Amino acid sequence: MGSLSYNKTLNLSGQSIELTDMDALQRDLGADVHRLPFSIRVLVENLARKMDGVTVKPTDLEKAVRWLPRYETPVEIALYPSRVLMQDFTGVPAVVDLAAMRDAMKALGGDPRLINPLVPVDLVVDHSVQVDFYGTERAVLLNAAKEYERNRERYALLKWAQKSFETLRVIPPQSGICHQVNLEYLAKVIVLEPKPSGSGLQAYPDSVVGTDSHTTMINGMGVLGWGVGGIEAEAVMLGQPYWMTLPEVIGVRLVGRLSSGVTATDLVLTVTEKLRSFQVVDKFVEFFGPGLRSLSLPDRATVANMAPEYGATVGFFPIDAVTVEYLRATGRGDRAALVETAARALKLFAEENEPEYTEVIELDLAGVEPSLAGPARPQDRIPLTKLKARFGELLRCRYDACVSQKQESLFINESGCVTEKLKACEPLGQRFYPVEVHGRFSQIGDGSVVLAAITSCTNTSNPSVMIGAGLLARNAVRRGLSVPPHVKTSLAPGSRVVMDYLARAGLLPFLEALGFHCVGFGCTTCIGNSGALHPAVEKVIEREKLNVAAVLSGNRNFEARIHPRVRSNFLASPMLVVAFALAGRIDVSMAREPVALDPNGDPVYLEDLWPSDEEIAELTRASLQETLFRKAYGAIDEGDDLWRRLEISQSTTFPWNPHSTYIRQPPYFDGISAMPEVPRDIVGARALLVLGRSVTTDHISPAGAIPKDYPAGRYLMEHGIDPADFNSYGSRRGNHEVMVRGTFGNIRLRNRLADGREGAWTRKLPEGTLMFVYDAAMAYAAEGTPLVVLAKEEYGTGSSRDWAAKGTALLGVRAVIAQSFERIHRSNLVGMGVLPLVFDEGKSVDALGLDGTELFHIRGLKTLVARQKLTVTAVKADGSTLSFPVIVRLETDMEVEFFRHGGILPYVLRKIYREKAIDPAASKATF
Repeated sequence: MGSLSYNKTLNLSGQSIELTDMDALQRDLGADVHRLPFSIRVLVENLARKMDGVTVKPTDLEKAVRWLPRYETPVEIALYPSRVLMQDFTGVPAVVDLAAMRDAMKALGGDPRLINPLVPVDLVVDHSVQVDFYGTERAVLLNAAKEYERNRERYALLKWAQKSFETLRVIPPQSGICHQVNLEYLAKVIVLEPKPSGSGLQAYPDSVVGTDSHTTMINGMGVLGWGVGGIEAEAVMLGQPYWMTLPEVIGVRLVGRLSSGVTATDLVLTVTEKLRSFQVVDKFVEFFGPGLRSLSLPDRATVANMAPEYGATVGFFPIDAVTVEYLRATGRGDRAALVETAARALKLFAEENEPEYTEVIELDLAGVEPSLAGPARPQDRIPLTKLKARFGELLRCRYDACVSQKQESLFINESGCVTEKLKACEPLGQRFYPVEVHGRFSQIGDGSVVLAAITSCTNTSNPSVMIGAGLLARNAVRRGLSVPPHVKTSLAPGSRVVMDYLARAGLLPFLEALGFHCVGFGCTTCIGNSGALHPAVEKVIEREKLNVAAVLSGNRNFEARIHPRVRSNFLASPMLVVAFALAGRIDVSMAREPVALDPNGDPVYLEDLWPSDEEIAELTRASLQETLFRKAYGAIDEGDDLWRRLEISQSTTFPWNPHSTYIRQPPYFDGISAMPEVPRDIVGARALLVLGRSVTTDHISPAGAIPKDYPAGRYLMEHGIDPADFNSYGSRRGNHEVMVRGTFGNIRLRNRLADGREGAWTRKLPEGTLMFVYDAAMAYAAEGTPLVVLAKEEYGTGSSRDWAAKGTALLGVRAVIAQSFERIHRSNLVGMGVLPLVFDEGKSVDALGLDGTELFHIRGLKTLVARQKLTVTAVKADGSTLSFPVIVRLETDMEVEFFRHGGILPYVLRKIYREKAIDPAASKATF
């Protein structure tokens, strides 16, 4: 049986197109494809098309087509994604790694040109713009100029890569956010390309892995894709499969439709809360049911975007008529017929039948209500009607949350609002301090909104909520309302199309009247690029220890991520962002209290400002034209004048600058040999950190501003960099010297070994000296002492930050022992040769009485197998010993190989070297 057995020819518009014959496949294997979830069908097609008898065996295909809702033991398969998507924060270190691999290949005696992407790679430069300037029409130009000033070396590297690596396309800065660009332009849904033989055409489902966790957004249009670590993405680029296990698939059956005034943002926050509590980590989630028809494709993309927040690998929506219509609406009508015809032939077009799932959750869309999420986790949804009470609990103030049912009526009530209205807002925080912002006076206290950002692809990709925000702004301006001066406002769309349709709708002047001028086209506040607050505001916050708030239309609100001085961060729709900016406070009961007072002192309530669903839909239809998409993406590769003026020469290997503080040759391949060494047991290890639950990759990976008194800041000053020119950690991801010094550097990190001190601190043992984590790690390295990290549940939640794993490895950490891991970070640790270990059921740091001062011994690494149990021996200071079992979280035989080689990149390098640089027959030997 071979893949040729399952090919058939489809005639479309006079063209003969070859694709996988799913009918022949199910007949031959005696299986019913229609019972499979659609996401599993994509995997089946991939295996059938890539079956070669070596990497993809006939048995792999049989197991996939006979997918089971649950597996007692993991079933490993090799997936070949059709392309790779990167953004610049993760893309720059990936390009640095590829450049270093070329040097390593040359050092081994091979041809460095063998290191070259074998699948299409799109790198969208979207993560480096910061909100330094805001509130004026010039803000977008000024921020762009500052962006290039800060990132010239990084951008030069990317232009070198574009010239030096085939099939790598760089989409320049100020073009949009990678996931929205993917949704509106890059995604093919069905790929049509020449057959490998060069004779004729073939069609197959689009699939993608990305170096950003929100790659899942593309699931909204039936494209299977998710976020992986940069190191895994690099392996896929180089022609290696992505190794995975057949997943459980949780079906979410949607019924009903959203009520009037309820947005897709409210829906995704509800889904995130519901699925996070259902525990869908490492599982596929697939949406189906009659309610699906009422959701537009941008609504679906919003829900799919936040799959990492609800813990799933994907949040998949199958291809259907809505998908086909979206292609037409976004200027890709020439693909629409191909997508529908091929999807139907491949059994990927959703109609009435409902597949089989591991479990099914039903969600009535009519039950979704206006909501926010916060103050520090996306899954902590708060109904709008209960926000003031919840914030009161945060302030530990006395506030009666048990109001009458009459007072709980929705802020938009189709039967007429019966809630008693208050004439003024009654703030919970009673501490207020005057501030002067550019000659305008205001006052701030606990609960003041100091950041209001319409940002992130999660919502700016959805015209309904963007048009809605513009209409709300129009209504507010017409009532004479303005935003208090202490609120920093910004609008950062995910594509240029947004500004075009807002202008066409006549809504830009109203948004700008409230300070929501465009500040750039990229990720800003959502990833911590919010820029500085006004010094007067920041001074009062710090002096008085105020609990101030940010309201943003993003997908992440982890502590210290949005801004280091803002403790309470709330996710909300763009419409609510505008509303809370007008209020200037988060502790407003929008159902009972006015948003603000107009110039005559009359109260203006949210229901006075909120546009109707009909008005939003009508204006969206009138202003959103497919020509806008053709215009925005017609010349997207060219970039602006700043990009075109970057002159870079082409070369096989990268010309490293030894004086650069942005781009440095990494040490991962130093002294690499053609054969790996046998893994050494971990003997006499010390705990570098002992951490609690839900430690995120934002806590681990360097992100945000670089403090001058931290090791990374000291390094930069030693190299002649003034603190004003530090830029962010994200912009310096191409320099391992900066990044390793910032690992575990979050100012809110709580390490039990740090004696209650927050930040990048630990105790060097056995002396007990308190010092920075980096300094302690280097002291241990000088002694030859291996290191471990101890943690509780959900270790590594958050974005797919490969530096959370790279930095951990470069600090000398050999193993992380936790109660559970988030999927991507666990995989990244394996990819860097760090061993992820899980406490046995019922065991933990606390249950075992560990305090981190012990010596740890972990033996048996020479003969590891997937999911093996090992015994850890901990020796306490008094000489007593404690042994406890752990499970090796190497999930597949391939991950064992990666660990044995010291990581995925050394494995791939050696594999390419043996297959192509020496005798191809050598690749058959075990190495």
